[in-house]
Amino acid sequence: MNNRERFSSRLGFILISAGCAVGLGNVWRFPYITGQYGGAAFVLVYLVFLVLLGLPIMIMEFSVGRASQKSAARSFHVLEPAGTKWHLQGYACMAGNYLLMMFYTTVGGWMAAYIFKTLTGEFKGLDSDGVAAVFNDMLARPGYMTFWMVLVVLLSFFICSLGLQKGVERITKAMMSCLFLILLILCIRSVTLPGASEGLRFYLIPDFTRFTENGVGNTIFAAMGQAFFTLSLGIGAMAIFGSYIGKDHTLTGETINICLLDTLVAFLAGLIIFPSCFAFGVDPGQGPGLVFITLPNIFNQMVGGRIFGVLFFVFMTFAAQSTIIAVFENIISFSMDLFGTSRKKTVLINGIAIILLSLPCVFGFNIWSGFQPMGAGSTIQDLEDFIVSNNLLPLGSMVYLLFCTSRYGWGWKNFLAEADTGKGVKFPAWARVYVSYILPLIVLFIFIMGYYQKFK
Repeated sequence: MNNRERFSSRLGFILISAGCAVGLGNVWRFPYITGQYGGAAFVLVYLVFLVLLGLPIMIMEFSVGRASQKSAARSFHVLEPAGTKWHLQGYACMAGNYLLMMFYTTVGGWMAAYIFKTLTGEFKGLDSDGVAAVFNDMLARPGYMTFWMVLVVLLSFFICSLGLQKGVERITKAMMSCLFLILLILCIRSVTLPGASEGLRFYLIPDFTRFTENGVGNTIFAAMGQAFFTLSLGIGAMAIFGSYIGKDHTLTGETINICLLDTLVAFLAGLIIFPSCFAFGVDPGQGPGLVFITLPNIFNQMVGGRIFGVLFFVFMTFAAQSTIIAVFENIISFSMDLFGTSRKKTVLINGIAIILLSLPCVFGFNIWSGFQPMGAGSTIQDLEDFIVSNNLLPLGSMVYLLFCTSRYGWGWKNFLAEADTGKGVKFPAWARVYVSYILPLIVLFIFIMGYYQKFK
């Protein structure tokens, strides 16, 4: 336990944990779902649920990691009462991290490929149909997509092979710093476009008539789901970083800092996208194609658009890469905790495994496109995403909640003592009833509604 690697600084813990949370859910999904569900009014409801749902579960994950000094593969073994089976959640956590990377690395590859496509002027002179054709052509080429996926995997595992401090912490700090710099440059450019004021009004001034256009219930569920899934809670992806930090500061205070940083990135991503969309007369609620089809078309029409397009996809790549590196560090820690192998050997084995496991997602868009597991038009990526997002995340979060609050698990007193160790904001003891009884019901509601929305 005393030989456990540590972050070199508190800032390292905050930036890496935020880097794990700052993924495509923030910078890809958040803008288009905000566009679909009414702009500023949706954002307000999302922020409320981020505090009510995401914050307490993240604190619990960090607490389990810090108290056990282990990854999710072994943390429940260390803390569970003798004779109980809470440790079975560790296997679900490991499966969740591997499954997440089986499709996330492919999307990370798309982002990296778009840097190259934008830089070389591949979108120049194309209309929206032409830009869409470029995206569809990329999906149809298994070799091309495999190249970018493998590049992302190799780069991320190489960074992890350098160690926690010299690799993961140092590179993520630099990446997050560059991410914020690029964000600010793009925000300044976006908000100064002619006609951007309409986009700012849509994004910053709540209009609750828009909130009701898609149905109040649907909009609230969308905000609830986005707040819950954006932090990738429930599969131990955050718990590992708790095991790498000391006990100088309370985990509630640290989690607030991480959530603020995570939310700031999502907010700034919206400040890039909405003013740009309104400036060029584009509907910001166009769905997942917003980033890969709509925005390249906007950059085509913008003065200096190629430069800003490259910067945007560098930003998107950094956002994806920060999550991939963080989850790879988790996967490496699983193996090291379970088998005691060296970091270098673990990186080599898992690097090969992740590449092979990621191929079905790549092939699902082309040579295996006939396999449509979730119905007509679906892909292998849809199935993998459904298993993680609609099953492992909510059910895993439920386990963390029950483990930290039930006398049959680690228990409320142990959780509260760990969360409150150090200086800083304490976890509110009065919230026990909420996190023990109400929050599990909300998570169960999200789980059931996820199935209803998928199969209605």
